[in-house]
Amino acid sequence: MIDRTPLSRRNRLSGPAPVLLAVCMLLLSGCDTLTTIFGSPEEEAQAQKERSAEELYNGALDYLESGWNETAAKEFDEVERQHPYSRWATKAQLMSGYAFYLEEKYDDGIIALDRFIELHPGHPDIAYAYYLKALSYYEQISDVGRDQKMTTLALASVRDVIKRFPNTTYARDARLKLDLTRDHLAGKDMSIGRYYQRKGDNLAAINRYRSVIETYQTTTHVPEALHRLTEAYLALGITDEAQMSAAVLGHNFPGSSWYEDSYAMLERRNLKPQRKEGSWLSWLWDWTS
Repeated sequence: MIDRTPLSRRNRLSGPAPVLLAVCMLLLSGCDTLTTIFGSPEEEAQAQKERSAEELYNGALDYLESGWNETAAKEFDEVERQHPYSRWATKAQLMSGYAFYLEEKYDDGIIALDRFIELHPGHPDIAYAYYLKALSYYEQISDVGRDQKMTTLALASVRDVIKRFPNTTYARDARLKLDLTRDHLAGKDMSIGRYYQRKGDNLAAINRYRSVIETYQTTTHVPEALHRLTEAYLALGITDEAQMSAAVLGHNFPGSSWYEDSYAMLERRNLKPQRKEGSWLSWLWDWTS
């Protein structure tokens, strides 16, 4: 073991001669000794290069099973780097994306999956690659108070899975996630609409509520959006549209608390929910009838 005691202290303890002799011996033999124990960098690189694609792949699987996901991903990448034309390299591209996904390194995983999709569009596991990419976006969806770029990307990716592989188990799960993703985006529009309404900007609020109704008709936010439209139109004095939005609400959700609130709001102004020809909401009445 190398003595790391400061030279001044070692001189006091044992004198200069033994120390100088030890240093000289270390300088003469240290490199050979360390090379014998650990191997030179060249030898390490050569040993790595001599590993077959199968050995590298199986080693990466061992890391994955042990929970060393990021290390596994790098080892899968090494398979492709050293043996780019082997069948193991193709498997490794997909497994690298999976390992990064498990580690929640989603950006790296998506890059690996995009590469697999681009190079192997006819591979038997291509549906899984698309599905895993959609999951990588889906699991990054933030709360409705934040930017929804990731939600939009998740929506596009989930739709892609459903469109390309409609009869797979991946498509069935993607349909569930599609509903949740659309509900999330509708929730974002509702949040912005309420903000505008609190500020008294009813026209801007109406545009957001209208977006919810026109784009996300099957989400849980539609009843509230119709009620908020009734409020905003009444605030602007546009009573025909207020009556129509309440009528559509009652037609589709007659037992909801939102309809009860809208009905009471109109009643206080001696108005009632009523269908109005020419309203932009007429298509929704016809669509749901």
